[in-house]
Amino acid sequence: MDQALNILVARLLSHRFISRRDPLARRALIDEMFRESLEHRLEECGLQLLENPYAEYIAVGLKPEMEDWVFGEGENWLSNNMGLPRDAIALLIVLWALIILPKRERQIARAGTAGDTQSDMFGTEKPIQRGEEVAPGIPEDAVYADFGKKLGGKARFSMNLGQLAKLGFAIRRNKLIHEGPLLDLMIDYAKLAPRIIDGALAEVLKLSGTRIAVEVESEAETSDIEESI
Repeated sequence: MDQALNILVARLLSHRFISRRDPLARRALIDEMFRESLEHRLEECGLQLLENPYAEYIAVGLKPEMEDWVFGEGENWLSNNMGLPRDAIALLIVLWALIILPKRERQIARAGTAGDTQSDMFGTEKPIQRGEEVAPGIPEDAVYADFGKKLGGKARFSMNLGQLAKLGFAIRRNKLIHEGPLLDLMIDYAKLAPRIIDGALAEVLKLSGTRIAVEVESEAETSDIEESI
């Protein structure tokens, strides 16, 4: 087991994240003793395992009590520990709200559709869906149309989006922005979701999200037509 732990920890540190479908990642998620050993190994180094059942990847991060010791020097720590400017952080929050919030709603709704009636005595919950099935890409142009000017203009928007992609928060493909491996892991859903849902961004994101959803649906219909020709 020690060798398996060494390999998993080394891979997590080297690659930053690993798919939960990976054999060692799956073992960490279903083998209680292996999971405890992994968490103990990481804790000895001031680290913690980052995972949640709705995310497609697992990763490692600093334990809260270690953050000051590691990132406590320099001006960047005043706002974040990745050196992101304010407009990049704002864009990150917008992407999280437009991708993760609706994804989580779909995942929870689907998981609750099975085994929730008295007649279904032996019913089981459906497996949680992940990936593009529940988190389709959102058009870059639509996001820029709604938020770009407030986030520094075209050049800053493109530069910040590229930086978020490099950090693993987003994936850019065919002018669509997809969920990055770390988007659902590095941001605390329990803390941020209520602030967005009940906060000042709620109405703005609701309106923009509707427009983006319409564009996604329109692009999907266009793609279907092109494939049928």
